[in-house]
Amino acid sequence: MDTIFKDIPKEAILYLSLTLCGFLVLYWVVLFVLRKLGKDPKYLLPEGVMKRVAFPILLIFISIVIRMASFRQLLGLEDEGYLFRKASTLLFIFAATWLVIGILKVVKKLIIHNYDVSSSDNLKARKIYTQFNILERIVIFIVVILAVGLALMSFDEIREIGVSIFASAGVAGIIIGFSAQKLIGTILAGIQIAVAQPIKIDDVVIVEGEWGRIEEITLTYVVVKIWDKRRLIVPTPYFIEKPFQNWTKSSSDILGTVFLHMDYRVPFDELRKELATILESTDLWDGEASNIQITDSKATYVEVRAMVSARNASDAWDLRVLVREKLITFLQENYPDSIAHHRLLLNDRGPKEQ
Repeated sequence: MDTIFKDIPKEAILYLSLTLCGFLVLYWVVLFVLRKLGKDPKYLLPEGVMKRVAFPILLIFISIVIRMASFRQLLGLEDEGYLFRKASTLLFIFAATWLVIGILKVVKKLIIHNYDVSSSDNLKARKIYTQFNILERIVIFIVVILAVGLALMSFDEIREIGVSIFASAGVAGIIIGFSAQKLIGTILAGIQIAVAQPIKIDDVVIVEGEWGRIEEITLTYVVVKIWDKRRLIVPTPYFIEKPFQNWTKSSSDILGTVFLHMDYRVPFDELRKELATILESTDLWDGEASNIQITDSKATYVEVRAMVSARNASDAWDLRVLVREKLITFLQENYPDSIAHHRLLLNDRGPKEQ
C-alpha cells in the first residue's frame, strides 16, 4: 500500500479523502431527507421520490469526483486529464438529464395525485391529466435533444463540423424543412391539443363513425378505445383539421333519445306514464330530464321520441336500450294495436246486376 501511494502528495490524498467523505455525507443526507419526506403523508413529496432521483444524484457526485485532479493522481493517470474530463462531462450530462426527467415525473405525479379520473364528475381531472401527459412528453423530448446536443458539442471536432454545417446549410435547411413539414405539423398539433384541449383523456368521441373513448394522447397520434375493445389510431392533426363529435367536451352528462314508429292509435298519455315508471325504477337515469314527443307523422305511422338524460355516455346508452325494450314490451302487452302495421281496405260492393 505504501508503494502505491509513495509518489502521491499527501495533500492530494487528504483533499481527495475529505472530498469523498463530504460527497458521501451529502449524498446520504439527501437520500435521508427524500426518504423522510416521501414516507410522511403530511409532506408534499409523494412516496417513491428517492427511487427516481437517488441513482442520478449518485452519478452526478461520481462525475465531479472523476474530474478532480487528485483522483487522477491517486490512480497515477495524471497525463490522462482530457479523457477524465470528457468522461466527467458526458456522465454529468447523462445524470442531469436522468435527474430532470425523474423530477418531471415526480412533479406530474404530485399534481395529478389530487385528481381522480375514474370519478363520475371528472372533467377537471381529465383536463389536468391530458395537459400533463402531453407536456411531459414535450419536455422530455426537448431535454433529451438538448442533452444529446450538449454531449456532441462537448467534442471540439464535432463542434467545428457543426459550425461549418450550420454556416453552409441554407439550401439544405430549406429542403429538410420542407421534408419535415408534416412531422413538424404533427408535433405542433399535439402541442395545440395540450393547450386548446379539443379532446381529453377518457373523452367520449365519435371518430370515423366509431364510438369510443380517448385512451392515450401522444405528440403524433391519439388512441381511441372503441366500445368493442378495438383500438383506433388517429394522427393528432385529425382532431385539429377535421370535424368530430365529442360528447364530454364540457360535461359528462348527456341526453339520449329513443325513437319508436307507432300506429296512430297509440295512447300518448299512457306512454308518458310508463316512461316515468321506467325511469324511476333505474339508477341509470340522473333525474334531470325526460319527455315524450311526436316528432313526425307518416301515412302509416307516427314517430315517437322518448328523451332521457344520464350522468355519462355509457349510462345513456344502457338507459336508451332499457327504455326502448320496456316501452315496446308495455305496448305489446297492453296496446298491441298501437304497434305500426299496414292497413288494407277492401271495398266489397257485391256482384254487378245484369
